[in-house]
Amino acid sequence: MSRIAVAAIVSVWVIPISILVNRIVPDPYMDEIFHIPQAQQYCNGNFRSWDPMITTPPGLYYLSLVHVAALFPGQYFLQLASSFPEVCSTAVLRSVNGVLAVLCSILVYEIISHLRPGLDDRKATLFAVVLALYPLHWFFTFLHYTDVASLTAVLAMYLACLKKKYLFSALLGAMAVVIRQTNIIWVLFVACSGVIDITMAHQRYNVKVDNLKASNKDTNLSVFNTSVNVSPNLRKRKPLGNSEANKHSFYWKSSSSTSQSSGLLHEIQAIVLTSWHIKWKLLVSFSPFFFVLLAFVAFLFWNGSVVLGAKEAHTVSPHFAQIMYFSLVSVLFAAPLHFTRGHTLDLFRSFWKNRLLGFFFGFVALIAALLSIHFFSIAHPYLLADNRHYTFYLWRKIIKFHWSMKYLLVPFYVYSWFSIFYSLDKTQRRVWILVHFLATSAVLVPAPLIEFRYYTIPFYFIMLHTGINDCLSWLLMGILYAVLNVFTMRMFLFRPFHWDHEPGIQRFIW
Repeated sequence: MSRIAVAAIVSVWVIPISILVNRIVPDPYMDEIFHIPQAQQYCNGNFRSWDPMITTPPGLYYLSLVHVAALFPGQYFLQLASSFPEVCSTAVLRSVNGVLAVLCSILVYEIISHLRPGLDDRKATLFAVVLALYPLHWFFTFLHYTDVASLTAVLAMYLACLKKKYLFSALLGAMAVVIRQTNIIWVLFVACSGVIDITMAHQRYNVKVDNLKASNKDTNLSVFNTSVNVSPNLRKRKPLGNSEANKHSFYWKSSSSTSQSSGLLHEIQAIVLTSWHIKWKLLVSFSPFFFVLLAFVAFLFWNGSVVLGAKEAHTVSPHFAQIMYFSLVSVLFAAPLHFTRGHTLDLFRSFWKNRLLGFFFGFVALIAALLSIHFFSIAHPYLLADNRHYTFYLWRKIIKFHWSMKYLLVPFYVYSWFSIFYSLDKTQRRVWILVHFLATSAVLVPAPLIEFRYYTIPFYFIMLHTGINDCLSWLLMGILYAVLNVFTMRMFLFRPFHWDHEPGIQRFIW
């Protein structure tokens, strides 16, 4: 029932705002001038046609074909369209993301309910609706961009992996890569998350059995009685480990204390040793992900680059400052969770408990951030020239306000990362946090252009795994998102402007 509620609530704003956007901006805008004509070529059956300015694979256009094919019989019956290509209008192609946004909100609800089986349905609904309002995701719901489809495919892949449907998860991962090629990193991340789940569950199972055997020996039971007593518990334990309700509950109950006592190195050692003992099981379970990786490597050799078109403008660059920007943007978008007095005090106390180690890590993080900002901060020509994007103004008005400004922001970057790590450490194992950080870095560091759209998937993974149950914080975050969404959509629709050097109407966009 809650799934229906989430879908209904999201549809309440998707449908009317889509109508409004199509009425005021009926023609393709910004990157749509590439995506929509390409999708229309596919609708005409011209699958060999390709615009060299498009950087991403054709996954979005295949999804568009499925969407148009579902609508065509009804439109043909109502005599609204006489042929398949007629249905491929700008409005219909944009509606693909509207449908996917509703599906994405349901996936978010399912993941939250799976990770936190004890969470009340109303809270899970609230959290899913708030994340559906996330401004970077919300805004591109109404345009024919790859972002919504990319996020939906990645979350579907992750949910399938959580439910141990590894083959289906890998197939969804392949679809995610066909939508946006950098999603190969999230395919590997999901596979690593699955390995962590299996190995840690296997380790806990063995510890449980060993403790049970030791307990039976302490009570001076015979060998026969020991086997009799252990066997029923083994039979009970197995279905419990496979149940949907209990599979991840240890993350939300005991992983924090476990990680604090064992540490990151111990977790890695335990995963490596356990993986060796169950190597054949892991090989069978996760080999589909390996084949997806092999296919991507073959694509790299064939294409000679990660991007398909406009390769000169999207060359891989060591943009380490990107992960600094991501941390600050992420905590600002979750400000009611990260900038409360209680959270800040708790974070400070956690440092103060291990002052020497805490200050050492803080110093190292500060130096690394300074080096990243000083040596690996890139100002892409698109960033400097295109005043339609908000990043243009953030770069000019904040980072370039004074030469020292980019260095003065470093403490905020460091605080942001430590705040994210601290929030995740309450619910996740530290090896999972490390894998997430590496995946985020692998996606963002090679990207020379500062695009907040690139932050959406790692941000969602952070928010899905923060164990904050405070409804007030989530409500405040929802209000923040709603205000930003109203502002950005108002600027997009009702504050157009013109360029002297180029005809046509220009609009503000993320």
